[in-house]
Amino acid sequence: MRVLVVEDEEFLREMIAEGLRRDALAVDEASDGLEALQRLRLGAYDVLVLDRDLPGLHGDEVCRQVVRERLLTRVLMLTASGSVRERVEGLGLGADDYLTKPFAYDELLARVLALGRRAQPALPPVLEGAGVAVDTARRSATRDGRRLALSRKEFAVLEALLRAEGAVLSSDDLIEQVWEEDTSYSTNAVRVTLSKLRAKLGEPSMIETVPGAGYRIGRGDRSGRSGGPQ
Repeated sequence: MRVLVVEDEEFLREMIAEGLRRDALAVDEASDGLEALQRLRLGAYDVLVLDRDLPGLHGDEVCRQVVRERLLTRVLMLTASGSVRERVEGLGLGADDYLTKPFAYDELLARVLALGRRAQPALPPVLEGAGVAVDTARRSATRDGRRLALSRKEFAVLEALLRAEGAVLSSDDLIEQVWEEDTSYSTNAVRVTLSKLRAKLGEPSMIETVPGAGYRIGRGDRSGRSGGPQ
């Protein structure tokens, strides 16, 4: 899941972003409304965490533009005002949810995950395939009942492949969905992460390499064969 955090208070922005990254989300940051719109127009974000009281281009106008341009992102609006009138106004602008500062991080995470599920085609909170179960709400994964100790990137790659429901995801697809925009990653990072993930998943192999195309979840049959080189 990709999230854009827009907040002019640097400490709060970084706190939110780092927390979401620890919970296996790919997060980009912006400090003002103009930068936020530029990022939204260029990249696909599942959720926009938007401070309402931004300097320059106000958060209200950012929200209006998201709706006007039909940018495919869910909006969680943050504000210091908790009045009913303010909440109604924010939702009336097109925001999908509203959270008043100060807030508990766990509540913000729960709201972001809920919006992320709504941003994509309806899927159950527990994704399953080839004996693997990924609980997207609890951020846990098992295979044949065995708990998997996955890093946040490994978890996010496995979630992306399961959400694809057998479709092939290229290295670029995985980088876009799992890694942050402002870091220089290569396809080698994808290969290294997949290699570690495969080792933790164990046999039979369930992640197939499709030569020249990318990766997908296979049947995980007992032959251990995949669609290409590991």
